[in-house]
Amino acid sequence: MRAVSDLVTGDAVVLGLRPARLPSRALAILLDLLVYGVGFLLVSIGLVIATASLDDAAQAAVSVASFLLVLVGVPIAVETLTHGRSLGKLACGLRVVREDGGPIRFRHALVRGAMGVVELLLTFGAVACIASLVSERGRRVGDVFAGTLVIRVRVPGARVMPVPPPPPWLAGRFAGLDLSGVPDGLWLAIRQYLTRMDQLDPHTGAVMAARLADDVVARTGTPPPAGVPAAAFLMAVVHERQSRDAARAFAQGPLPVRMQMPVPMAAPVPVHEPVHVPVAAPVPVAAPVPVAAPVPVEPPVRGTGFAPPS
Repeated sequence: MRAVSDLVTGDAVVLGLRPARLPSRALAILLDLLVYGVGFLLVSIGLVIATASLDDAAQAAVSVASFLLVLVGVPIAVETLTHGRSLGKLACGLRVVREDGGPIRFRHALVRGAMGVVELLLTFGAVACIASLVSERGRRVGDVFAGTLVIRVRVPGARVMPVPPPPPWLAGRFAGLDLSGVPDGLWLAIRQYLTRMDQLDPHTGAVMAARLADDVVARTGTPPPAGVPAAAFLMAVVHERQSRDAARAFAQGPLPVRMQMPVPMAAPVPVHEPVHVPVAAPVPVAAPVPVAAPVPVEPPVRGTGFAPPS
């Protein structure tokens, strides 16, 4: 079974997108050359100041090295690190990919950069323009030798299109198909194909539809009816999945009465019965302690010579 990444690459490059034509490619190249030219000018000024004490031969060697580094090495490094999306291509919605739709690597960027010295710099873009006009897919000589293609990854005015419905004679034919084993990545690839199949090359679109249909059959274990085109089979399967999702979402009708939310009603005013609050028993107060009355003290009797009676 072929992987989904064979159809939609890991960098989201979909096979069969429109090749970039000469005007958009020329604008992207001009933007790149403007950026690299400004960088080369700044580097040259710095090197002239830094190498003022060197002789003419050394200064010439440094100039050639800076030219190759900024105008050849930097574009190669940028295309390698960004997988074919330089600043100019990013602004114009373009990208460099391999002929099979995958992201480019260092060897592709190296061949393109080496040929670009002759096509773009030494001949002021004349060779590249002629080759792009002659080529069916707008490829310059560097693309031919590198096995690459510049495509449009952002189509102006494009909008998200719904999945087209299946033919009427296929409606309901896959009601018993087990779709639980189809992963989300495969559903995404099928949806991308169905929404963009009108923009694809007919041969490429037919190959992609067949491979996607084979993946679905391998996941479900049920072959399609004989004579059903691959694209129609994919439409019917996606339509069946959407119908099942809608049925689960809406439960195929109104909710039963026992599951409906109760209507909030005013709560009855509770009648409060008299509440007997126990009264705390009085705290016993200690009886006042009687204070002994003062004992009268008789004034001292002056001595008379008589003893008190016994």
